[in-house]
Amino acid sequence: MPAPVAVVGAGLVGAGWAIVFARAGHPVRIYDAAADVRAKVLGGIAGNVADLKHFDLIDDADAVMSCITVTDDLGAAVDGVAYVQESVFETVAAKTPVYAALDTLAPAHAPIGSSSSGIPASAFTEACKTRGRMLIAHPVNPPYLVPLVELVPAPWTDKSAIDVTHDLMVAVGQEPIRVNKEIEGFVLNRLQGALLNEAWALARDGVASTADIDKTVSAGLGLRWSFMGPFETIDLNAPKGVADYAARLGPLYHSVAVSRANPKAWDEKLIADVENQRREALGADKLDARRSWRDRRLMALAVHKAKAAQKIR
Repeated sequence: MPAPVAVVGAGLVGAGWAIVFARAGHPVRIYDAAADVRAKVLGGIAGNVADLKHFDLIDDADAVMSCITVTDDLGAAVDGVAYVQESVFETVAAKTPVYAALDTLAPAHAPIGSSSSGIPASAFTEACKTRGRMLIAHPVNPPYLVPLVELVPAPWTDKSAIDVTHDLMVAVGQEPIRVNKEIEGFVLNRLQGALLNEAWALARDGVASTADIDKTVSAGLGLRWSFMGPFETIDLNAPKGVADYAARLGPLYHSVAVSRANPKAWDEKLIADVENQRREALGADKLDARRSWRDRRLMALAVHKAKAAQKIR
């Protein structure tokens, strides 16, 4: 039987991680300091697991749910586990005391991965005696539908902790990447940030509406990006490959980059304008329903990609 795993923090990301591990048969113990969060987490997970079953992405919803328990005791959550996934609020102030507790409570052999999307592990693990087994294991939300996990070491993280976490992520169906050193935003959010910053700038400059900027990705770039990355995309977009593409379009992209050499912050006026455009397209009272729609579309995409991969083989 797979070894038990602890999930510390039961928000959207923590709940998603619980599904990842339970789906693979691991007993999962969820801990959250907030009683109201603990009280509702299983209900939210059950709804998501039912959707997974509907799309035939799992065989037995009850079996997945039976692997998950919730506790109000951090020590009980991590007792005897093989791995800890931390997903508490993303501030150094919130994470530091959690890691101080995990430092002594979690089994010494168990790596501790943080879901931090931008704060490096060195910011909240430096004082820990067992800091060598602490690292970033940053998922994409929701992690049970989007498999990428960024593994980012602190300067003192042991290679063995990275290796063990990498192997676990592969075993539970995720797709880990190794980020070789700490950098603000890691890889995913630096790439996403480049696109987001340009999107906000285009909206600020009145080049296009937010709806049309979104459509440029959803009906354009995103179709290829759902199964290949930027380097493979351009490698296939020039007759002789990536060097040919660079020769043809490198100057254009350099010129575009130089034109944004002094990027502006997302100011209040710009944020308000984008917020107004988004709320006209989708009322605030419909955000949760749209998130559920997004997740079901991701499930349908996961089914399609699995079938496509089987045919290619």
